[in-house]
Amino acid sequence: MFRFTTGDRAELYGAILQAFGAANERLETALGLDEVRGRLRAVGWLDALTDEDLNEALKRLQQWQLLDVVQNHAENYRTAEEYERRNLQYSLTRRGEAAFAGVQHALAVLASTGALQTAVLEAITDRLDELYRLLGEPASADRRIFSTLQELEAHLEALLDNTKAFNGELQRLLRAEGADLTVFREVKAATVAYLQEFLVNLDRRGHGVAAAVARVETQSVSILHERALRGAELPPATGPDAGLAWLERRRARWAGLQAWFLPNDGSRPRVEQLHDVARRAIVSLLQVLDRITESRRRSSSAVQDFRELARWFAAAPSEQDLHRLWSSAFGLGPARHAPLTHPDPELIPASTPWSDAPPVEVSALLRTSGRTERFSRTGKVRDIAEVKSARAQQARLERAQLEAAWDHLATDGPVRLSAIGELDHTVFERLLDLLGRALSARPDRHGTRRALTGDGRVEIMLHPLRDDRTVTLRTPHGALTTGDYTLDIRTPGTQPTTAHRRAAG
Repeated sequence: MFRFTTGDRAELYGAILQAFGAANERLETALGLDEVRGRLRAVGWLDALTDEDLNEALKRLQQWQLLDVVQNHAENYRTAEEYERRNLQYSLTRRGEAAFAGVQHALAVLASTGALQTAVLEAITDRLDELYRLLGEPASADRRIFSTLQELEAHLEALLDNTKAFNGELQRLLRAEGADLTVFREVKAATVAYLQEFLVNLDRRGHGVAAAVARVETQSVSILHERALRGAELPPATGPDAGLAWLERRRARWAGLQAWFLPNDGSRPRVEQLHDVARRAIVSLLQVLDRITESRRRSSSAVQDFRELARWFAAAPSEQDLHRLWSSAFGLGPARHAPLTHPDPELIPASTPWSDAPPVEVSALLRTSGRTERFSRTGKVRDIAEVKSARAQQARLERAQLEAAWDHLATDGPVRLSAIGELDHTVFERLLDLLGRALSARPDRHGTRRALTGDGRVEIMLHPLRDDRTVTLRTPHGALTTGDYTLDIRTPGTQPTTAHRRAAG
């Protein structure tokens, strides 16, 4: 079937089949010799082509059962030459249509890129919910069920194809080597971000599709397929019943949908396997990125260094050069403490051998880190007395303001909120803090709420409202209107005086 894709004339054969495919799109099923030549120019075949070469190519495709030839008895011919050119007409056979479609699909797969699209999962859920609704309505049209089922299968096929293509590209990306490190690192980092974004809410979407499948199965999948078959309106056929084959394909597609989201045998859904594949890919990509980062930190690896050194040894002109190269490469030079000198160098002549010279003290820091101590002037200690004094004064001021606020707010017994009058803004903030603490506390059996400040020095008791009266508290920055609560602000453990009891009553 695909023999036309090889050989010296493979491009001509492919162009002829492409011409017939373009004609089929225009509902032209048969082409004569001149029409084939015109269609070839339309699909981009611009090389010189004689009638003999074209006839030979058409005969070859006919021998391979890709083209069928018939005589055109409906045409009027004026000359024998016209009869020879226009009598025979060619059309694609079923094998030819399949071969052309196979090549087109292969080219599309080569040009396509896989993707992980969560929108497809949401579309599958929407189509399943629509099928459930249509099955629950006896008056719904079978054609609508058929079109919805077709959309569902198209979304499922898109999910499978995109997932397989993306997984293949992902594995090739993990094995890719020799590319530009900068581009390679950017692509892998972007792929990690893409996978992480896809994994967000993947479990929720997968469970949503599984729940939708279970709802449709409660309405009977066989009834769904039978109504969809009636809505498909298949043409009559002389051969085997086309409806049975159509139903068998629908059952296979539904079994694939179950295997992905709700298996009947209780096995693990494939969408969860996709989750695992994505997570493993993220880990692998991050590991590769770490290796790339480590390799970029040094200009070359140790293996490359030794190979380059071996080339230098092989190219050395003499044995003396070999010794010099060995000493330079492996550090057989002067010791690190050689620049150190005697405390009084003038007492030791420069011609004194190392064995006769007095020892030189070597710092422990030089042995451990390769550096000697450097003594410099001690850093100047900053005088923070002024800062401490300013902070202490600020703390005393804040404490005095707090004590004044508590003294101003202390009631020594229950009073109405309206009796407080106008407040300074700082005191008003303390009062709001106390009221907020009291209102957030749980009331006792009498409805009274109790709360303490953070340091435990001030206690507030807030009694429930007895009426609907309101009060407006005014400050230099604004006013607050609220209910006229009865409150008691005092130091914990003290009791209100008799005068305040009488006033509160």
